[in-house]
Amino acid sequence: MIKLHSQIMAVPANKEELQNAIKTNYNKLKKELSGIPIELTTTPNLEGHTKDTLMSINNLVSYLVGWGELVLKWNTKKDNLEKVDFPETGYKWNELGKLAQKFYKDYEKDNFNILCHKLDDTISQILSLIEQKSNTELYETPWYEKWTLGRMIQFNTASPYNNARGRIRKWKKENNIL
Repeated sequence: MIKLHSQIMAVPANKEELQNAIKTNYNKLKKELSGIPIELTTTPNLEGHTKDTLMSINNLVSYLVGWGELVLKWNTKKDNLEKVDFPETGYKWNELGKLAQKFYKDYEKDNFNILCHKLDDTISQILSLIEQKSNTELYETPWYEKWTLGRMIQFNTASPYNNARGRIRKWKKENNIL
């Protein structure tokens, strides 16, 4: 279960629930992002994705863009019957902290507004991808090991958006940003 504020949102089990979870969590995240002064987005004072590290708001948005683009890359490769290196070429599942650092570096030249635009674009592409897939393709066939495509998308979109929103809300309280 994904805890959202005072309500509990079940893990999406079909195409419509996945679309709703992504849209709902992303819209809540966007609302939090919209209230952040741009001059505070590059300061690394947010708990990082690796133990005992700090990241900036820009790093957090870079992380979300990076995972979204990976989901799109995986799908394109799978659709073209190409081999997919999960989670990413040169990285293993137990090296997600290193992968997060890669995402920060990939987008370090982009400012907050550009990163938010890239995230919007990535979300649009993911929602378009979901729209093109049947419920069977998303939830009734294993796609990666035991996981369905729908779960792989949810793990890397709706869930991290909810997590990021929580991090930002905590950061805003600590920095007296309303």
